Amino acid sequence: MLKDISQTLSPVVSVAPAAARTTSTNGTGVDLRGYQAAMVTFTPAAITDGTHTPKLQESDVLGSGYTDVAAGDLVGTLSALAANTVQTVGYRGTKRYLRAVVTVTGSPSTGGIYSAVVLRGYPQVAPTA
Repeated sequence: MLKDISQTLSPVVSVAPAAARTTSTNGTGVDLRGYQAAMVTFTPAAITDGTHTPKLQESDVLGSGYTDVAAGDLVGTLSALAANTVQTVGYRGTKRYLRAVVTVTGSPSTGGIYSAVVLRGYPQVAPTA
């Protein structure tokens, strides 16, 4: 029998689904306070042109001071987004805020459609909702 994890995970949108993006996107910072784990899932739908490269950034302050997460603080790797190919990476850093970022290169005219969700886990207080 499977175990229920719905009470121990808290998903938060960092990059909201939107019309096709042709420029780089900084996601909204997600507060990790009260959680002991986090992972980010990038969910692309269509990528028609340009290169859309995901990464994570961290900060101690919401809205400023974001820097790229060091490779040693990631569980897994990320590569350029491809249509209908979900990518997930774990985070084991120490900063309070985490956000998804997608850098767009090339000269896209129609771009890509995608979103990113931060899944917070191992809450200090459960259930999460």
